[in-house]
Amino acid sequence: MSRFFSCLTVTLLGATLLGQAQAALPQHPDLDLDAAHRLAQAAPCSAALAVLDRSGQLILLQRDTRVGPHNAEAARRKAFTALSTRTPSQALAERARQNPDAANLVTLPELLLLSGGIPLYEGDQLVGALGIAGAGGGGADERCALAAAEHLNLTSHP
Repeated sequence: MSRFFSCLTVTLLGATLLGQAQAALPQHPDLDLDAAHRLAQAAPCSAALAVLDRSGQLILLQRDTRVGPHNAEAARRKAFTALSTRTPSQALAERARQNPDAANLVTLPELLLLSGGIPLYEGDQLVGALGIAGAGGGGADERCALAAAEHLNLTSHP
């Protein structure tokens, strides 16, 4: 009987230590395919839409048939720009126009300094990015992205 309690004690101690080790690892909310589809459904515009996860991997890319095919790649690059810089692409484009050092960002092949890309935050956690292109200009792209994010209680700033 005593051996049983010794084994039980060691097992419980091990489980407790494992639980503490797992709790010490950072926990992040994840943007998944279901959330990406909900963002697309919430977007109040006809456009191309790209959703990236926090690591920059494409989760969803779709294009309304009423917008040109180039908009799909533009939406993806806007989302990547917002994710990579943790800044809405519109704000980054404005900085590039005003600051010669920031203007060099246009030389990076994956960045696209046009309005319509926003980082997506849940609280203070970056969970991904959303890019919109083809909604009728940069301002319309940006408004569409912000409205879709708001629908899921996501923000473009921590």
